[in-house]
Amino acid sequence: MKTKLTIQAVKSLQPTGDRFTLWDSEVKGFGIRVNKDGTKTYILKYLFNGKQRWFTIGKHGSPYTPDAARTEALKLIGQAKSKIDPGEQKKKDRAAGITVSELCDKYLIAAETGQILSKFDMPKKTSTLATDRGRIERHIKPLLGKKVVQDITRETIEKFLHDVAQGKTKANVKTVKRGRAIVRGGRGTATRTVGLLGGIFTFAVKQRMRADNPVHGVQRYKDAKKERFLSGVELQRLGQVLSCAETAWAGYQAELEKWQLKIRRGLRPKKPAEAENPIAIAAIRLLILTGCRKSEILGLKWEWIDLHHGHIRFPDSKTGAKILPLNKTAIDVLTSLPRLNSNLYVLPGEKTGSHLVGLPRIWIRIRKQAQLEDVRLHDLRHSFASIGASSGGSLLVLGKLLGHCDPQTTQRYAHLSNDPVRDTTNRIGQIISDAFNGTGLATQKEIGSYSMGLRFESLNPHQLSRDISMHYIYSLPISTATQKPIGTT
Repeated sequence: MKTKLTIQAVKSLQPTGDRFTLWDSEVKGFGIRVNKDGTKTYILKYLFNGKQRWFTIGKHGSPYTPDAARTEALKLIGQAKSKIDPGEQKKKDRAAGITVSELCDKYLIAAETGQILSKFDMPKKTSTLATDRGRIERHIKPLLGKKVVQDITRETIEKFLHDVAQGKTKANVKTVKRGRAIVRGGRGTATRTVGLLGGIFTFAVKQRMRADNPVHGVQRYKDAKKERFLSGVELQRLGQVLSCAETAWAGYQAELEKWQLKIRRGLRPKKPAEAENPIAIAAIRLLILTGCRKSEILGLKWEWIDLHHGHIRFPDSKTGAKILPLNKTAIDVLTSLPRLNSNLYVLPGEKTGSHLVGLPRIWIRIRKQAQLEDVRLHDLRHSFASIGASSGGSLLVLGKLLGHCDPQTTQRYAHLSNDPVRDTTNRIGQIISDAFNGTGLATQKEIGSYSMGLRFESLNPHQLSRDISMHYIYSLPISTATQKPIGTT
């Protein structure tokens, strides 16, 4: 239906059951859309590069009357004829004034609705979003928030990197009741925050807020990986502290029950300093026995556990759903835990229906008693991995146990334990030293094999070094092309 759009014509339009459009008879493609709720919006339908496009001019009322909206429509049609898409130009104009703070807000909204995917091609987890939000609020917005997105350059990002590394954003922020966030900055924080900025500006490019990503080409600090894991002696020490904590807790509970039976007469028994909740002790044991992440263990539910077949079926994790085989010791820990009808969690908290909370604080006390002040909870996962790698476990299998999607992530654990490497180099050094000094097995006319009853003949130093290394480091048979059984010529 077409008619000349006038004030009287527009006022007479009343909403119906469905949205409808009244087209102007003077300017092709110009019209007014009447929505179900009665709101009226001037629109333009036009062609650009052979494709039909729609443009919203604005709602009826100030500043748009039918005549003013018609004039704007003619202007837009002129832009389209000049090879300038009005819709794209509108987006550019809007982006020209958007600030980094506003861009970050848009990014978080998109991430929360699953529009931003992680490196595992899945929507970001709640914990990851919380980390992103913290970096945005405590580092990005304070330093870059008021700057216009279009004005950000590579030099701006480089300065931001150095400022965060030097602690320019450090702060002591109150978060919730009795909670504080200690913001320190540093090189690691700077590197990871610039990485997040790269993702935010990639989002901006996709949204056509700017043409390029200013983070590209910025050299960041190397993100040092913490190589901390427990040695055999440290594991023994930790095990003793955990056992003592359990024993002390059992004694404390027994005394508490006696006091309660006496109708709470006298002083309430005091909890020993070394006593800890056995649920928390079980959590620590499960962390190091399974190699799971803290969030996976704390959020573990009984319905995911199959003790008969010996595995946990996680419906979701950092890298998606996974099945984790359990070793016998981990199964024993799980079997020892009580099942509560009122709580679905394996490690129940004090609050009904919740899981254990406060594990980091408990761990700080435990590690102090075990003289492991530099060991984090996540280092228990590292320890599980390093023990598997140094004991000859396949990195492929180890990666499966840890839930790694990228084999390169598992590769780092092969080098966490220095003991096997040191033992190997010590053995090689002793062999070479014996040969130099004319002592030991190396005094034989021809250097004999040290474990296989074989000997080497006519080997150059490079070949000898290669074969000894292959034999001792990888436990592989030495090439038959360079060996002969003893007693043959």
